[in-house]
Amino acid sequence: MKPVRMMAGFFTVGFWTLASRILGFVREILLAAYIGPGPVMDAFVAAFRLPNLFRRFFAEGAFNAAFVPMFSKRLEGGEDAEGFAQQAFNLLGAAVLTLVALAMIFMPALIWATASGFAGDERFDLAVGYGKIAFPYILFMSLAALFSGVLNATGRFAAAAAAPVLLNVFACAAMLAGSALGGEVINWLIWVIPVAGVAQLALVWVAAERTGIRLRPGLPRLSPAMRRLVRVAFPAALAMGVTQINLVVGQLVASRTESAVSWLFAADRLYQLPLGVVGIAVGIVLLPDLSRRLRAGDDTGARDAYSRAGEFSLILTLPSAMALVAIPLPLVAVLFQRGAFTPEDSAATALAVAVYGLGLPAFMLQKVFQPLFFAREDTKSPFRYAVVAMVINAVLAFALYPLLGWIAPAIATTVAGWTMVAQLALGARRMGDVARFDTRFHRRAWRILAASLIMGAALYAVLIPLGWVLDLPSWRYLGLLALILFAAVVYFGVGHLIGAFRLSEFRRALRRS
Repeated sequence: MKPVRMMAGFFTVGFWTLASRILGFVREILLAAYIGPGPVMDAFVAAFRLPNLFRRFFAEGAFNAAFVPMFSKRLEGGEDAEGFAQQAFNLLGAAVLTLVALAMIFMPALIWATASGFAGDERFDLAVGYGKIAFPYILFMSLAALFSGVLNATGRFAAAAAAPVLLNVFACAAMLAGSALGGEVINWLIWVIPVAGVAQLALVWVAAERTGIRLRPGLPRLSPAMRRLVRVAFPAALAMGVTQINLVVGQLVASRTESAVSWLFAADRLYQLPLGVVGIAVGIVLLPDLSRRLRAGDDTGARDAYSRAGEFSLILTLPSAMALVAIPLPLVAVLFQRGAFTPEDSAATALAVAVYGLGLPAFMLQKVFQPLFFAREDTKSPFRYAVVAMVINAVLAFALYPLLGWIAPAIATTVAGWTMVAQLALGARRMGDVARFDTRFHRRAWRILAASLIMGAALYAVLIPLGWVLDLPSWRYLGLLALILFAAVVYFGVGHLIGAFRLSEFRRALRRS
């Protein structure tokens, strides 16, 4: 995949991911306004986090980390890739159906294990009820992820990237309908989640059929290929799910303080916007491309692809992190503060946003480093690194809680993120030059950081005399939009002038996408 074509792939995936994240923001804004931090929102967050946690294991996380390289190699070598995909489809479907059945039976135990602070109050029973409704979403999402892996491996990114948009479309529509019709908004929201999962699966299933890959439900068979898939996927489960597991640990600690789960959830959604747009785009495009190049012995091309992915990630992630650290309160207040979401909720959430912002580059760099291992079908090394990171996260979260209170999980997550990146970077060194960023990356990286710092300083300087505009109900949305546009002009203008990037490269990639 040529650099311009790869960049076009990033933009294609990035566009749909951005659309999904923006609609996700609308979803969280509606959730905050109609329900607001408190017992009901705490219970919803705990219930909805369960299918999202297991999605990292059975969907775009562990399973795809193992499936995509193996499928890509068979596709490239003409080795019955469709038959391999059919076997994987059957095995994955049977495994997730079993998981759903067990979760329905043991839902109270799952809620207690992930939010023990709910025990003894109304949040526990609410979370158990919501969990039983939302959990089947994992079945549809897992199968949709398999079809998305097939599409990504064949270079067709649009349908797979567009599928997650449907969840947020359905969720927003459900809450608006519930409010308009006078029903319980939370009931409309929780029941629409599995319905959205069916729609997502249908979209990518049809798209895969159009590429000539025809898969149908069948009985699983543990063939040699499937045994190898399981062996590769099992350690990847923890490696790819480390962020979600850290969030669950944070939820477990934060559940001791009422509304803290809601505050951390709102902050998580804010930093997930740039992480999702950039990190997911890089992971989706880079993994199959690296797999093909390594199979073909094209180490030079693989290094170029890896370096351009790292460069693209820094270009969009560093300024985002700088904004989250420099102006967290205006971002949170304008986006969430309305209805049941109070100024006190905004202040608490903003603190978590700033802490997560410090870890955003680390969370993103994991998406760049991990494909180096997964493309070689090495999931054991990231597994070991993830164990270390999770231990550090858990120890810090529980140890800091008595000293710092509910913000301890956010600090622990950020420290664990940088620990994971350090381990991945050191582990990749043994792969040789193919796993080292090239001269162009090193030349531009410091310039990208400089442009981001200048942008952050400019944002802070403008906010001091003009921040009052963001407090005016009729002007705060335009004020925030103007602030974002100002930051973009400063960043891209300075970046172009000092050689951090060339604006013509973005124009060519956009035309190609």
